[in-house]
Amino acid sequence: MVAARITVNGKEAPIAPAAPHTTVLDFLRERGLTGTKEGCAEGECGACSVLVARPGVNKPTDWVPVNACLVPVAALDGQEVVTSEGLATVEAPGTPPVLHPVQEEMAVRGGSQCGYCTPGFVCSMAGEYYRPDRCAHADPGSDQGTSDGADGADADAEHGPDGADAEHGPNGFDLHALSGNLCRCTGYRPIRDAAFAVGAPTDEDPLARRREQAPPAPVATEYRQDDSAFVRRDTLAETLRLLRERPDAVVVAGSTDWGVEVNIRSRRADCVVAVDRLPELRELRVESDHIEIGAALTLTEIERRLDGTVPLLAQLFPQFASRLIRNGATLGGNLGTGSPIGDSPPVLLALEASLVLADADSEREVPLAEYFTGYRQSVRRPGELIRAVRLPLPLSPVAAFHKIAKRRFDDISSVAVAFALDVEGGTVRKARIGLGGVAATPVRALATEAALEGRPWTSGTAEAAAEVLRGEGTPMSDHRASAGYRAAMLGQSLLKLYAQTTEAVPS
Repeated sequence: MVAARITVNGKEAPIAPAAPHTTVLDFLRERGLTGTKEGCAEGECGACSVLVARPGVNKPTDWVPVNACLVPVAALDGQEVVTSEGLATVEAPGTPPVLHPVQEEMAVRGGSQCGYCTPGFVCSMAGEYYRPDRCAHADPGSDQGTSDGADGADADAEHGPDGADAEHGPNGFDLHALSGNLCRCTGYRPIRDAAFAVGAPTDEDPLARRREQAPPAPVATEYRQDDSAFVRRDTLAETLRLLRERPDAVVVAGSTDWGVEVNIRSRRADCVVAVDRLPELRELRVESDHIEIGAALTLTEIERRLDGTVPLLAQLFPQFASRLIRNGATLGGNLGTGSPIGDSPPVLLALEASLVLADADSEREVPLAEYFTGYRQSVRRPGELIRAVRLPLPLSPVAAFHKIAKRRFDDISSVAVAFALDVEGGTVRKARIGLGGVAATPVRALATEAALEGRPWTSGTAEAAAEVLRGEGTPMSDHRASAGYRAAMLGQSLLKLYAQTTEAVPS
């Protein structure tokens, strides 16, 4: 097997002698690329972000920002990384580097003060700068054809080109791209100014041209040091045979959960098995009666491929952590951890999802409502993987996801509630409600569903069902919320749904 290597800013380098658990951040800093900073070590601050060449949605390659503090460097064997240092260009030997347009705008608009967070902001901003369909959403009246900024792209405008909100610039820039980056100096306004001022990449831009070629193909990896190993197989069948031999192995995709365990709790594993690039886990198919979503597709990839066709998922995605996390996180990982406060399980329960579980010998399909058996426990057997998530069609027309948290974005839920209702002729024909944060596992609100089905969709029905919903689950008090608050929010969530949907419900 070929020695593990990574391409950083156009130069190939061996991963050895880094330990299998060494993060991309530590690897880069040890090589003198200190623009990549460690702020939180758990994927919240974004000071560590770097760009990785990944399979594109609209072009062969996308430049995707990820948290370098969470990803093991061995997971990027054979792949390409660009850091904040690699964005600038050297036009001639011995001359100073020429700032990247994103770096230039951050500098001239005062987006950097102490500078600690700046390289991370720059990498996240560069990922959005190179998003192929960004310029397609630009305001035709803005100076979008150049890469040196434009006064017409000033952030004074309170709405995007469609007048919908203040989170999309006239240059098509989506501020959600920066939702995982924190700054304590600038107050964010000059950073937003810089984001809304960048133009389009020029034809000479080497990173823009790189998008026209395919990213590096996945490579089999068996990186060992002492008694620990990081392993990636070529196929799902080979991976499942390995897991049968090593049922104690830790399975990772984006490492957004395992990376926190390694950094904060100093956990180590004898064997880590990567599944993020297995082609069998990266398919998305829309059939006549269901949608099948590969367990290793990132949330960003799912969001962009579905493009709003599953409204409940479309509501979930912007509220799931941050863009940096969604660029690595997967549905398989979120369900595999079994966390009772994961954001995707309530939504998938409301959608009546089922999971395709695979081992070395066979596959089986399990309704998600029967998957969780206890706190971080499930019916998944040793050696078994989540291969895909299946959503039955047609979808219920009334859908909503309510996340109650202390912050609007990039936070952990105190309570999460997902609704999917069929209302015909003013009557609730079908109701599915998924709950998170109110029991040892994500749960269906079965009593509330029964209180709604067959009844008129009126304020009286909603109030009566809200009272039932307040009693669902077994909420506890912790540092995020009290049990009483959680119960109150359940009932309030249904009343909010009624208030939001009564005028839009089809008759």
